[in-house]
Amino acid sequence: MPINFNPKYRITNKLASALVRLEGMKERINQLPITPSVLAGLRETARLFSTHYSTRIEGNRLSEKDVRLVIERKQHFPGRARDEKEVKGYFRALAFVEELADAKTPLTERLLRTLHGHVMGAGKKTAAPTPYRGAQNVIKDGRTGRIVYMPPEAKDVPGLMADMVGWLNGNTEAIPCPLRAAIAHYQFATIHPYYDGNGRTARLLTDWVLHLGGYGLKGIYSLEEYYARDLQAYYDAIALGPSHNYYMGRAEADITGWLEYFVEGMADSFAKVEAQSARAADRWETDKSPELRRLDARQRKALALFSRQQILTSGDAAALFSFAPRTARLLLQKWTRQGFLAIADPSKKARKYRLAPEFEKLFR
Repeated sequence: MPINFNPKYRITNKLASALVRLEGMKERINQLPITPSVLAGLRETARLFSTHYSTRIEGNRLSEKDVRLVIERKQHFPGRARDEKEVKGYFRALAFVEELADAKTPLTERLLRTLHGHVMGAGKKTAAPTPYRGAQNVIKDGRTGRIVYMPPEAKDVPGLMADMVGWLNGNTEAIPCPLRAAIAHYQFATIHPYYDGNGRTARLLTDWVLHLGGYGLKGIYSLEEYYARDLQAYYDAIALGPSHNYYMGRAEADITGWLEYFVEGMADSFAKVEAQSARAADRWETDKSPELRRLDARQRKALALFSRQQILTSGDAAALFSFAPRTARLLLQKWTRQGFLAIADPSKKARKYRLAPEFEKLFR
């Protein structure tokens, strides 16, 4: 069945240079030797930041400190039950996205509706897929009552959502991941398939697309902070088209401006993560310097890979160093003789290696 979704945008010089910059930052961050314990701390902080800022965009009144207390179930705030529920729901939905990404789960409508179920839940581990809205909804300015946006009619929502998911799954190679994530965010917000929770779900969908496309950065960044820093800029960037009515130009609008805003936000977030991760890696290298001084440059690079996985294969080594398969096998055999690696699986066809105990303790 043909997909009736064809977003309009241009690859400007600003977009092209930002995409190149993002790719470089992503590779540098992924190569930093961060220990699992440090990584867990950075990831937890990013989740709390994302939860705080994404719910704050929607008017949540809890402070960053309050959010942490709610997540850790250490305190309740009288009169703010809805705020607490939003925080718990978003925090759980973030974890759900990471679970899907870790399992390389492809995007489906049912899972997207389940994601919305988590957003609207109260932090429970399971959620049911939520049905799309059954009637028209209208977004108004809370102060003036002026109509800001009138989404498509309820009868058109299922088809528009199917087209969006189909488009995302069909353009995984042709369109750079950051642009697909930006388009996903824009289109979900444009369709506005629910009465509530659309903005939060759109931002989580963005995270999901970025994770699947290799831009997850181990879950240690928060785009939500960038949006919340200047809410008017966020609203202005995503409010495109000549009319507030979906059927009067919104669907056909050129979204280049939104893409530039989004990619600039990614670059801002990635730069913060790169600096934070580098500081964490430097502290770790300083703490472990006697052991690290014994390693050559390639072994230190392999150590960075072991910060993300416990097992190394010759295929991993070949990809890491751009070696031929035989050269990678010989290198791993040499490292085993030197005591840097130990054999985890002796199978000749698929031999696997882990760090020797002496170096494995660096990650504890």
